[in-house]
Amino acid sequence: MPIGVSWYALTEPVSASQRHSALAVRGPLFGVAAQDRDGGRRWRVVVEVTHGCPQQARDVLNSQLWFRAKDQAKSRQERRALLAAVARLEKESVDALTVLGVRYRVVRAEEYAAVDEHGGIETPRPTDPEPLTPDWSPGAGARSPRVDDGLVLDPDAPLSPLQAAERVALRPLAYSATSFPGPVLADSERAVESHPDVLLMSAAFLIVERSGDGPWSPGSGLQATAHDARRTLDFALTWMEPRTRGLIPYDADNTVDARRPPTGTTDAAAAELRELAEAADRLRAGRCDQVEAHGTVYRIARSRRLLRWGPDGPESPRLSATASSGCLVLQP
Repeated sequence: MPIGVSWYALTEPVSASQRHSALAVRGPLFGVAAQDRDGGRRWRVVVEVTHGCPQQARDVLNSQLWFRAKDQAKSRQERRALLAAVARLEKESVDALTVLGVRYRVVRAEEYAAVDEHGGIETPRPTDPEPLTPDWSPGAGARSPRVDDGLVLDPDAPLSPLQAAERVALRPLAYSATSFPGPVLADSERAVESHPDVLLMSAAFLIVERSGDGPWSPGSGLQATAHDARRTLDFALTWMEPRTRGLIPYDADNTVDARRPPTGTTDAAAAELRELAEAADRLRAGRCDQVEAHGTVYRIARSRRLLRWGPDGPESPRLSATASSGCLVLQP
């Protein structure tokens, strides 16, 4: 790697942390991790840590184990063990179970974003991974990497000085706003003591949006790369938003969108569709991370996740976790 590129890669995170020195905490996300068979401190993510409540993560694990029993079991004994775990997951809200010698745990991470002094949420950094040739084709999403695919959680992995400093700074992070229920605040304080270490997961990306001076709110799920989030926004602006606004009928052909309006579109509807299409076109003109259409600003945001770590590994769902989780607003 050329010296200039290497130096930029080292200094850009420092510059980004100076530009965006505050945090907006969105709330918890859940997934499932499996401990290394040697019983060490390394855990591997098997259900991406992107789910809004613990039960969603359990349901995905349930499905994985069922298909493994159906398609991959090498013996009747192995199949029975897998199906026994499936049956338990269907009846109980378990956060930990051992299947064929492997420990599985529903894990909890805190999602947050960095914000600047004006409340602006951080956008992708120049050093974040981007495809050499952006693919905007309809089937590109199926070929894109998944969030947390192959991710190993290793609290002993080497860290850069900036990463180490960030981990130390975030160890005492706990909820304090009076808008949180008492049990949530109490659980947050206990977690700092029971799981004093933190592990910072890979950055992910999502769409956030705001109208006027209102708060930023999430407009998509997490994506592995900024380009995946841009492509999702491109589809939302050109295909979903026209149907939501009544500009294109829901039963129109799938190829009909803001760039290719249906026959008989009125002049007023055509003007609204053109504004959406032009915003989407700006996304394709380069690494554009913010566009506006019809008074709504859409931004590609850089999301971070903090996973607390204790003597026995990653943190599980807290007692105050509910069966469902609403959409939280991003605010500093």
